[in-house]
Amino acid sequence: MENNLVSKILQLKKQRQAVILAHNYQIPEVQDIADFVGDSLGLSQQAAQTKAKVIVFCGVYFMAETASILSPDKTVLIPDPKSDCPMAKMITATQLRALKKKHPKAIVVCYVNTTAEVKAESDICCTSANAAKVVQSISPKNEIIFVPDKHLGHYTATQTKRDLILWPGYCPTHVKILPEHIKALKKKYPKAEVMVHPECLTETTLQADKILSTSGMLKYAKESKTKEFIVGTEIGLLHTLRKENPDKQFYPATETATCPNMKRNTLEKVLWALEEMKYEVKVPEAIRIKAKKTVDRMLDIGRSD
Repeated sequence: MENNLVSKILQLKKQRQAVILAHNYQIPEVQDIADFVGDSLGLSQQAAQTKAKVIVFCGVYFMAETASILSPDKTVLIPDPKSDCPMAKMITATQLRALKKKHPKAIVVCYVNTTAEVKAESDICCTSANAAKVVQSISPKNEIIFVPDKHLGHYTATQTKRDLILWPGYCPTHVKILPEHIKALKKKYPKAEVMVHPECLTETTLQADKILSTSGMLKYAKESKTKEFIVGTEIGLLHTLRKENPDKQFYPATETATCPNMKRNTLEKVLWALEEMKYEVKVPEAIRIKAKKTVDRMLDIGRSD
């Protein structure tokens, strides 16, 4: 059945002149069908560069929006429109405008995990891979508002020695990874290195040998001589880690670190998206133009790891 689905998807993809982009947290079979698998920044870059007419974005909604912001001439489809990011919903454009009024001279750095409307109200975007680099690019004379993830914001502040005005948002999946999980696995696998995502609780990141974005984890695991790793991020990343490093062992910090919205996209839904050309994600032009400036500034700075 799966092979039949895959062959139908490949056939339709060719017919539609489409490209399939999948985030590292997607289910394994969706990652395997994708033309590109990566983090938010890498996929944004692919969306900006692709010559395809159709982009099927297997991720969460803000990612498809970012593709639409960067490629307004392309048809951007999301297989399941309900695959949303809870963190992105934790701040609205209205709330950000109110915060900006309190700090009128501040530069607003928004995590890519935000809506198009929030990006349009911001000055520069960032991902977990380049947050420190983005903050360092801003003059020390400026105040900086960082939205919406307080954990990534706190980690970025410690890395850059900058005071950031933080918004109380967070990733419900990453906060499930507790220091107790890491401590227990360290006892079980004493030779393993611990890699943890900066969206995790500060208490959890303090247990890590390396604090890395998903792209950073993939790069480090490939280059390291270590044979065992404890991985503190959404469990979807383990598929790629194991695929790229068959001689190494990867242990999830906790099996509960799964994003239900990321898992909503399936092979059937990818096929239906291509068959019916749904569900299209289109950012209104006035918002898109403002948001694009914010994303372009991030892409100019590039990847930090």
